Amino acid sequence: MTGVFFYGTLRDPALLRIVLGADACGAARDAVLPDHAVTWADEQVFPTITAKAGTSAPGLLLDNPGADLLARLDFYEGGFGYDLMPVRVIADGAQHDARVYFPRPGLWRTGAPFVLADWQDRYGALSRLAAREAMEYLGLISAEVLASRMPMIRARAASRLAAATAAAVPTAFRSDTRADTVEDLGTEMLHAGYFRTEARHLRHPNFGGGMSDEVRREIFVATDAALVLPYDPVRDRVLLVEQFRMGPYGRGDPHPWMLEPVAGRVDPGETPEEAAHRECFEEAGLDNIRLEPIGNYYCTPGYSTEYFHNFIGIADLPDDLPRYGGLDSEAEDLRLHLLDFADAMQLIETGEADNGPLILSLMWLARERDRLRAAA
Repeated sequence: MTGVFFYGTLRDPALLRIVLGADACGAARDAVLPDHAVTWADEQVFPTITAKAGTSAPGLLLDNPGADLLARLDFYEGGFGYDLMPVRVIADGAQHDARVYFPRPGLWRTGAPFVLADWQDRYGALSRLAAREAMEYLGLISAEVLASRMPMIRARAASRLAAATAAAVPTAFRSDTRADTVEDLGTEMLHAGYFRTEARHLRHPNFGGGMSDEVRREIFVATDAALVLPYDPVRDRVLLVEQFRMGPYGRGDPHPWMLEPVAGRVDPGETPEEAAHRECFEEAGLDNIRLEPIGNYYCTPGYSTEYFHNFIGIADLPDDLPRYGGLDSEAEDLRLHLLDFADAMQLIETGEADNGPLILSLMWLARERDRLRAAA
């Protein structure tokens, strides 16, 4: 059996340990793949490799991996749409037969040259978190299914990382007891598809002192999202997005089409502000908006990890905005509405505004409207 040559992110010892399930780093040795270059996959948080005469791709050569290790590698790399191909690499001054995970033709556009240290600094922690979740599915799903789920896996990892690295929130009134005082007794994976649900077994400190009995709590593991209510202070109007929503439909609501702010997931590597600008353009064709932050909050803290970054988007909203919006690639079917401010506020009174982000955004706008109009 020939060896496997790792380039790009698997040169990171911590990531390689996660993927292989053992410390195989010591068995891997430095090597290069002649006439190839490693670059960023355009608009992604990982690299790709292409043939390029006169260059050499640095990497590691793992000689003769066993069937179990190869199965783990095939699963992980298949999650990126990469397949093993034969090559000849140079290690210790000699040529060696090896195989390399190459992207399928046309899968990724190439970007700037890939530098491992840059990736470790920018995306290393995120990618290791994503890899831990991805490898939980080994033996449960195929590599092809993993590839379809990787964007959400990375988004969940980005959300966990954002929570861990965010500035501390005040504890002037609520308890300042930290999460590391909770005894984590185990996790059950209940469902993993586009979304993921878990059951956590734990004990937590009580307000009266001591620890609780063991409890089992189910969690809907989601991502961070950016929400924007576009507002034109000159014309005194807002833009609302209408779309079919599974929550109301699943509840049995006879009218599961909802009026909402512009909204979308914060992708890995994005700030909430960048996501807000991107979603305004994708859903409504709006650019050059100015964001006014409303607040950041958990939407359903009793069972969901979903976290909202809520904004008002100061924008020019002329009459000739498109009637429909969204991306075909995301199966979005959106209808756009322009409403005068007074008509939008009336939606709260009639109950037609029946989701929290829209009500909160309109009430914040009512409070700040005079200031925004005076500055227009």
